[in-house]
Amino acid sequence: MNRQASIRNIAEVEWQEFPGHFGGALSKALVHPDTTASQQLDYRISCYQPKAYVQLHTHKVQEQVYHVLEGEGLMEIAGMKTVVRKHDVVFLPPGIEHGIRNTGLQDLVFIVVTAPINDE
Repeated sequence: MNRQASIRNIAEVEWQEFPGHFGGALSKALVHPDTTASQQLDYRISCYQPKAYVQLHTHKVQEQVYHVLEGEGLMEIAGMKTVVRKHDVVFLPPGIEHGIRNTGLQDLVFIVVTAPINDE
């Protein structure tokens, strides 16, 4: 894919249920190697329906930021569970087991930024 600056509307990107995501845990890969040929950054918007979740997992070298835009959920980080809601921002360094689930009654909408792209 040719690496160029780009502008795209969120409506142009399909919702996907990535591996390890369940029950209507959908994401749009807005900036990703498959959509923009980015090499350092994965930027997604996610919408988890009530009861949807991503299984607990860790990253070897990747850092992540979650920014909650709407709804309420439960974030588990290193065995500790914390309620997250609108305007909460979560930073996850590599090697920390984590997962998020929608425990609310409405959709949980959040941005996830991951860098680098590969977890090697």
